[in-house]
Amino acid sequence: MVTIKDIANKLGISISTVSKGLNGASDISEELRQLVLDTAVEMGYTTKKMKKNDYKKLCIFIENMSCEHVSHFGYDIVLGFKQSAYRDNWDVTILPITPAFQQKEKYDTFMLKNGYSGAFMLGFALQDEWMSQFEHTNIATVLFDNFVRKNPNITYIGTDSFEGIDTAIDHLVSYNHKKIAFLNGSLHSMITEHRQQAFYDSMAAHGLPVDENLVANGYYVAESAKDFVPSFLKHGATAIVCGNDLLAYGVMEECMERGFKVPEDISVIGFDDLPQSSQTKPALTTIRQERIELGKCGYFSLNSLMNHVSVSKTLLRPKFIVRESTAPLRTG
Repeated sequence: MVTIKDIANKLGISISTVSKGLNGASDISEELRQLVLDTAVEMGYTTKKMKKNDYKKLCIFIENMSCEHVSHFGYDIVLGFKQSAYRDNWDVTILPITPAFQQKEKYDTFMLKNGYSGAFMLGFALQDEWMSQFEHTNIATVLFDNFVRKNPNITYIGTDSFEGIDTAIDHLVSYNHKKIAFLNGSLHSMITEHRQQAFYDSMAAHGLPVDENLVANGYYVAESAKDFVPSFLKHGATAIVCGNDLLAYGVMEECMERGFKVPEDISVIGFDDLPQSSQTKPALTTIRQERIELGKCGYFSLNSLMNHVSVSKTLLRPKFIVRESTAPLRTG
């Protein structure tokens, strides 16, 4: 077990100086404090606070994801995590962060100085600063819809995009659709890349060619639809699969504004099954992610890591929800 004395010996400074660095004292320089924290992390030091049963802290870091309202995608994920963590007497901090924050704060040292035993990451992008730091972290960390290879302290949870997209294509093929478009989010995330590849794989498995005029990447917001739907319609799409429900809302609105009826003229499928998806006009056919269960799974995976059970990946099965936005292809 690493002690404060071990850190002091390694750095050639006094034990009291190490203690000041670990506890955020104001009478040492920021440079020295950071050196103490970095060395403590490198040596695997655990603060006394983190060892106490009555001081158990976890953090959910949130970037690029809305979680505040029940209608938001991340709300139920956070809720599921907190429900499970509280049963084991963990205090959970919810901390929205930015890329600038990640540039300023090193992940491991931030966790150490704030006494967090583990973390759950929501909404991170592949190019984020902390993603490279996760490759070497000693902190138990769960990534939602992201993956880091070869670090036993990191695990990935999510919903199986390949199965989800394949069920959507199955459904459309059963309705005789062949000219199927795919509108996805930005390619700066692992989950976007997975869903895109899932579309290509499923189309190939069904013997359907992919028309590159019917594949586009925008952003995961409804407004993106207006940039791509006109081209999809021009090139003869009879169905559009979307990377999330927000895109699908925008697709349906854009189609109807251009005189195309949903689902009579064109079928639309989303991904997520947000609460409002059952209330759209028409109600949205979509691929459901069980978000409460994802949150619970996030905690269970983190608890496993903290108990030295290394888990690589955990994928939940999606559920295909058929509503009113899809219909058999009209002929004649």
